Amino acid sequence: MDLRQMEYLVALAEERHFTRAAELTRISQSGFSAAIRSLEEELGTQLFLRTTRRVEPTDAGLALLPYARAMLEQAAGARDAVVQASRAVSGTLRIGSEQCLGIVDINPLLERFHRRHPAVETHFAQAGTQDLLAMLRAGDLDVAFVATNRQFGSLAHRELGREPLVFLAAPGHPLVAGAKSLPAGPGQGALPRDGRGVRWADLGEQDFVDFGESWAIRELNDAAFGFNGVHRRVRCTVNDVHTLLDLVARRLGVAVVPRHVAAKPQAQGLLMLPLPAAGTPEWTVSVVWSGRERAEAPATHLLELLDDAPACGVDAA
Repeated sequence: MDLRQMEYLVALAEERHFTRAAELTRISQSGFSAAIRSLEEELGTQLFLRTTRRVEPTDAGLALLPYARAMLEQAAGARDAVVQASRAVSGTLRIGSEQCLGIVDINPLLERFHRRHPAVETHFAQAGTQDLLAMLRAGDLDVAFVATNRQFGSLAHRELGREPLVFLAAPGHPLVAGAKSLPAGPGQGALPRDGRGVRWADLGEQDFVDFGESWAIRELNDAAFGFNGVHRRVRCTVNDVHTLLDLVARRLGVAVVPRHVAAKPQAQGLLMLPLPAAGTPEWTVSVVWSGRERAEAPATHLLELLDDAPACGVDAA
């Protein structure tokens, strides 16, 4: 057993889907599947049960999972100890992020950075993407984690990942009644590949729950509805993912959200449908910075951590 196999095991146990787990660990699906099979052959037992809709850990897989997580944590701790002992970094780091980005989990990243560089004074702000970019351009932030398809101009940036948008509604809503919808919540299956789902034209004049205008998903939704010539009513404006899911569950509106939001435990009981590939933007997460950082600056060392997969984590719920 090696660390990469443990990383794949944890990713598959959390995502319960081979394609998403492979995307998150930055390996081809065939290579990911081969690594899991190799681990099962090495241990002489099946670690996951595969079905057409989802993947479930076996008892053996569940037994191995805490040891896999411990191995990854110990390896990360060892690397951090070496960095801390050999590279003293001080100063201030100002970080901003949208909530619930899905591609990167900010809290473990901040923890890992603090462990490596305890002398750095860290300030963290949570806001919508448009506000974060304005703060970065004004010099009020050093690094921002955002979700947008816009150009960043003179700001340096690195794309961290993408995922599709999905339509979310409560059971019994006319658009999901009788359609080929999927249950939302943890362990959701793959989106249908046969093209069946909700059409943009079907979404006209629906009551929607959405975020305020500075948040990334609102910008994506407004652009997508405008591009497809569809008028919609935003009846409920929120600044919190869990509130959005609760309002949808209470049938106060429907929503278009990134796929990872539909995978949250709070989405249990809701139904989702894919949106047409044509005319639908992707949820695209990037890290953005000024590009003027010195090699010894705290922001430079934070960006280095993004190359270390266990440091980023996955916001699976």
